[in-house]
Amino acid sequence: MPSPISLQEDIRNAVEVLRKGGVILYPTDTVWGLGCDATRAEAVRRIFDIKKRADSKALILLVGNEGTLQRYVDDIPDIAWELIEVAVNPLTIIYDHPVGIAREATAADGSAGFRITRETVSQRLCNAFRKPLISTSANISGHPTPRIFTEISPEIIDSADYVITARRDDTAPAEPSSIIKLSSGGLFKIIR
Repeated sequence: MPSPISLQEDIRNAVEVLRKGGVILYPTDTVWGLGCDATRAEAVRRIFDIKKRADSKALILLVGNEGTLQRYVDDIPDIAWELIEVAVNPLTIIYDHPVGIAREATAADGSAGFRITRETVSQRLCNAFRKPLISTSANISGHPTPRIFTEISPEIIDSADYVITARRDDTAPAEPSSIIKLSSGGLFKIIR
């Protein structure tokens, strides 16, 4: 275990790695995640390689605030703002028209799932980075999702260019977010 560093230094180190196209391992408002710059195709492809996951499966993008969401989604239906406002638990919303993100970060139909994180570490990280981060569970595809840091396999930890030091000792198990797909005209579908 590395010696403790300040959260500010942790965030600064992670952002430096992200800006160079690297992959980080970080705590989110749900589970620990593998992350990278969602606007860089080669970084997103590396996430798929690490997870040994088919690139046809969509990824979740994390942002720290509404302004960042608005920069990367062309049309946010009014119902999305209402859902975000009333959500008690983490909520990922799939939008039809993302802009400025790597094609590899979108689903086959061109949509992308975004979540505004309210958790301190991931929110500060997203706000410092100022772009969407990939947020996918820190496991090999098909293996159980680790709900706390100590459940993450050494293979995954070693694959990251930087591992956030904050929250490694948390023992409260987390759960994945709810996922809703919104389409034009206010139509929605609950995915998870």
